[in-house]
Amino acid sequence: MFSYKANLKDKARQLRKNMTESERALWLRLRGKQLLGIQFYRQKPIGDYIVDFFAPSTKLVIEVDGSQHMGGNHAEKDKRRDKYLASVGLRVLRFNSREVIKETDAVVKVIYRTMAQRQDTEIPPAPL
Repeated sequence: MFSYKANLKDKARQLRKNMTESERALWLRLRGKQLLGIQFYRQKPIGDYIVDFFAPSTKLVIEVDGSQHMGGNHAEKDKRRDKYLASVGLRVLRFNSREVIKETDAVVKVIYRTMAQRQDTEIPPAPL
């Protein structure tokens, strides 16, 4: 269990209610233990951050970045965030929102393979 700032709980609830199109598309593929029987949570507070998707059993975080992450100081903020998450033993996979929408199957394959590797098991055939 990872600690988090209590004030993030309400914001996480709001983010779950107002998911982006790309987050919804990916959530349809992650929810209900569809991949390797692993539970994912969405908009999960960890430390000072709220991550888009989190699989505690494989210590995997998935971030779906919109176009705002390409400019300004977002790249630097994302680096700090990823560094913190790595420091608590989490692996972060980042995908841009366009990639998630247009290449959902390819994104899911990357997630699937990463999860299998983190479980340190033989990689079974990827789901369709």
